[in-house]
Amino acid sequence: MITLGPLDGRYRETVAPLTAFLSEAALNRARIAVEVEWLIFLSQNEVFPGAPVVSEADVAYLRAIPQKFGEAEIAEHAAIEAETKHDVKAVEYLIKRRMEAAPDVVGPNTALPSLTEMVHALCTSEDVNNLAYALCIKGAVTDVWFPAALKLHDALAELAHAHADLAMLSRTHGQTATPTTVGKEMAVFAHRLSRQLRRIASADYLGKINGATGTFGAHVAALPDVDWPALSRAFVEGLGLVWNPLTTQIEPHDWQADLFSDVVHANRIAHNLATDMWTYISLDYFHQNLAAQGTTGSSTMPHKVNPIRFENAEANLEVSSALFETLAETLVTSRLQRDLTDSTTQRNIGVAFGHSLLALDNLVRGLAGVDPNPQRLAEDLDASWEVLGEPIQQAMRAAGLGGATGMGNPYERLKELTRGRKVTAEDMREAIASLGMPDDVAARLTALTPASYTGLAARLVGFLDGATHFSGAGHFTGATQPHPGDAAHPDGAAQPSEEAATGQAGHAAPAEREEASEPDSHL
Repeated sequence: MITLGPLDGRYRETVAPLTAFLSEAALNRARIAVEVEWLIFLSQNEVFPGAPVVSEADVAYLRAIPQKFGEAEIAEHAAIEAETKHDVKAVEYLIKRRMEAAPDVVGPNTALPSLTEMVHALCTSEDVNNLAYALCIKGAVTDVWFPAALKLHDALAELAHAHADLAMLSRTHGQTATPTTVGKEMAVFAHRLSRQLRRIASADYLGKINGATGTFGAHVAALPDVDWPALSRAFVEGLGLVWNPLTTQIEPHDWQADLFSDVVHANRIAHNLATDMWTYISLDYFHQNLAAQGTTGSSTMPHKVNPIRFENAEANLEVSSALFETLAETLVTSRLQRDLTDSTTQRNIGVAFGHSLLALDNLVRGLAGVDPNPQRLAEDLDASWEVLGEPIQQAMRAAGLGGATGMGNPYERLKELTRGRKVTAEDMREAIASLGMPDDVAARLTALTPASYTGLAARLVGFLDGATHFSGAGHFTGATQPHPGDAAHPDGAAQPSEEAATGQAGHAAPAEREEASEPDSHL
């Protein structure tokens, strides 16, 4: 198979879990599920007076249609669509075919052949599409993307606790600055990410089913005595979604813009992590573990091991964020009551999540393949005694405010000593002795070293949020069967072939080969 994009080729194995929710097949499967549930809902609530009510056997047969939507059914739907030139209409016709064949499976007493016109009854295509997309996106986030992001958070938290006391020289504006610890810096990223994950976990997934312009016009014309808003709300909420009562022909996608913006924010935090880890590796603050990285490095320079996991993550996060930002900006605009731009735009949601998922996977792999380098960290700290100018001048301020004499102009005096020159341990000890500070303050500062000047960094790691306690805003197990209480496999009973599930035939998994197509890995 020759693919156009890297997600379905080189990186297929990593992003394959998303295909259960965000592929074309998954969308059509979800459309079938929505149509089936709508028919069951209308029948069981006897919305159409005089129409037969589906039996338990009928319901089971109907719900098996999306569950069994495998390769043969995908091809059948495509063949129908080739005639109709309309994907949702093809879904309707496929369901009707199955209903007409129901007596062969359910038995001669089935009501399904007489209910074929209840398929897509009172619906516009967007009634089905918006619900299908909501279910697909919710499934992709809760079952695939969120666990991957949480895995990154947990990897950062583990590093933070393991190295909470390991001192490291900071750099602000690229210059030496107040020391910190490796653990505290990892904790900052874990804490930032946990905040975004909480927002994403509490996201609302909205849906509507109210007709061609959101007025229930056809509904009232056909059945004027029905409380259509109440039924609409019950159906949407029964799918595990939040009902939107006010829409045009389309659900306005504002919830998608909110969600995608939050994912972009999480992407940007992860991007910051990738660039910082790249820099720490370049400073030799972290060693790359060759066995864990699974790489041979440069193709021409044997000594090199390139930080390809972090570079790959950086690039994929940029692509993902660009796509999500475009989605968030464009989906919230639709001309008057409807135009079709959102249809094309939404087909790229899976691509945006795919690049983000790939980046998260690379970051987790990258973190697993590095270890702090205590020797190099200690060398840099011991070569940077000038960073103690800050605590000395602040101690002078405190002493002066407490009544000690001779403590004036502390900042200026320390600036003269430290700025623009290399300061040694002996220089600092002599400076402290010459400043006339109270004996206890002078003794405390004399004992201070760059490695011990980390403040409360180690203690601050304990403030990490417990992101593992997320419960989310509900959990949908797959786009195949949105009916509450059912737990069908996301891909239904009919599973794709091994080749379809893993990408190109004979294509090696990313972890088993050098990232040869990443240009910088050749340098």
